[in-house]
Formats: sequence, C-alpha cells, structure tokens
Amino acid sequence: MQLRVFGRTGMQLSVLGFGCGAVGGVMVRGEPADQERAVARAIDVGVNYFDTAVLYGDGESEKNLGRVLQKLKPAGAIVGTKVRIPPDAFGRIADAITTSLEGSLARLGLDRVDIFHLHNPITVSGGGSALSARQVLDEVVPAFEQLRQQGKIRYLGISAVGDTAALHQVIDAGVFDSAQIVYNMLNPSAAEELPKNYPAQDYARLFDRTRAAGVGVVGIRVLAGGALSGSAARHPIASPAPEPIGSAMSYDADIERARRLMPLVEEGFASSLTEAATRFALSHPAMGTILVGMATPQEFEGAFAAVEKGPLPQAALDRLSALRQAFDGEAR
Repeated sequence: MQLRVFGRTGMQLSVLGFGCGAVGGVMVRGEPADQERAVARAIDVGVNYFDTAVLYGDGESEKNLGRVLQKLKPAGAIVGTKVRIPPDAFGRIADAITTSLEGSLARLGLDRVDIFHLHNPITVSGGGSALSARQVLDEVVPAFEQLRQQGKIRYLGISAVGDTAALHQVIDAGVFDSAQIVYNMLNPSAAEELPKNYPAQDYARLFDRTRAAGVGVVGIRVLAGGALSGSAARHPIASPAPEPIGSAMSYDADIERARRLMPLVEEGFASSLTEAATRFALSHPAMGTILVGMATPQEFEGAFAAVEKGPLPQAALDRLSALRQAFDGEAR
C-alpha cells in the first residue's frame, strides 16, 4: 500500500483509508465477525488510517472500531474521529467539544486520537447546524488547542463542507492540520476550475489553499455516497441513499450523471465505474488518503484492488473531462 506524507504533520498515511461511516455501514450495523475481518484485512494490506465519528450510529462506529483495534492491536494505527456540536450547545462550544471527545476516547479505548475533526458545516454567517468561520477560528480552535496541549489529540481537522468562501477563510488561517474534502468524478472543483454553469458546488480550487497552508487532505464522497457505482441498489446494511454533498441536489441525479461516465469502462480505462472513481480520487497529488465506505469485507477488497492499480492515466482523465462537459448548464 502506497503511503503519502500528510500535509505538514509528517505522518505517512495509506492512500486508502478505512471509512467507518454509516453510509457503507459495516462498522455501524455489520456483524462483529465481519467488522473484525474487514479491519484485519485492511491492516494486513497496509491500511493505517481509520476514520470514525460519534455521529456514525450514535457512537456505535467508535465502539466497534475500538473493540476491534483493542483485539488486533495493530502497530502504527492512526485514528481520526469527529465532533458535531449541536446548535443548543453553540453558547458553550468549548465544553461541548471536551465532553464529546471524552466520550469518543472512552468508546475507542484510547488515551488520545491522532486527528480530531470538526464535523459541523462551516458557513460565512452560521445558522442551523452550521458554525460561522468566526466561531470556528475564535472558539473551536482554542478548545481544540487546549485538548492538544492536554495530549488528547495530535492534530486539528475540519470537515470541509459548507460555504466555499468560509472554507477558504478557515483553511487560509493555517490553524488546521487536516481537511476532509469532497472530491469525485462528478465534482472535481477542489482541484480545477469548473464552468460557471456546472451543476455542483464550486469549491474553487480548495486544494491550492490546503497546499499553501500545509493542510493534509482526506478525500471524502469519492463515490458520491455510492452514486458513482452507477447503480441505485444498496446493500441491506448500508444507509438509505444519502443526501448529496457538493454535487446534484438529488441522489438520483447523481446516479444519472454517473451512468453517463460509463464510456470510461466501455473504452477500457477501468473495469467498473467504482474502480474509475476510486482511482480518480487518487490522481491528484494533493490527496493524502481517501475514504471509501463499505458494507461488507468484499467491498473493501474492491476498493483495495482499485487502489493497487494506481491513479487513472492522463488519457482517462482527459476522457472524463470531455464527458463532464455535457453536464455544463444542467440544473443542479
């Protein structure tokens, strides 16, 4: 498994991370034996980053990951988790963060986590479940820093969802070490300029900002929540079709556009859309590690096989770009 240096942290993360989220579901709703088998196999092939959150199954993902890691005791496992601050706690952000982390550490059976990500959306003015960029910089960061000084977290991170301008502001501040960034074949705007009428959120070359700030990138939604399989079918333990992030306004629209990328498979660039999407996410040098959700150990094997084939060749990227031009001007 290839390792990539993760931003300014100096950590070397496996290019394929182990996503413990609710969309795939194995670490939330899977059988304990399947959870252990999937994690053991991942460790065996060189995966060293495990990404979870209290939000995944209301702590079940953390609990299950903690149980498996305690049993397997892998050397060098790097664990990231997240805090989602509820709106009713916005008046006491530091306390909410500390309480959440203490619960996460207990469920994981750890004294500290390697990366602690803020899980709230970040917008210019806040509102709803979102925090404003100012709240993040003035209140979240000091709380995170205090926990780092206490030795409970190593690195500070964000989930880079929300308003593009706010995300740029927070990344440019240079206070975070990690950012989880939407990047997939339907929306490559973190890396390249999109046409003005392209039907997706424009992240306005966010990778330029992370690179300048030394921020490591965790690729999320690389399969657009499963839409880039080109199939509406979902495994029984997977979540229902998730709300799209950064791409179309509906999951069905994402699937429809994904199917229009099938020439990549038909012309021999990849054996499946899922493989193409996985390899696409690795194709940009800003990418540190990518997360691919899974419902079964077999789905991990598919992700691993795709990663082992390496990034898509330039000819495939050029073909993809040409196919995507047809989306310009369509309703999001």
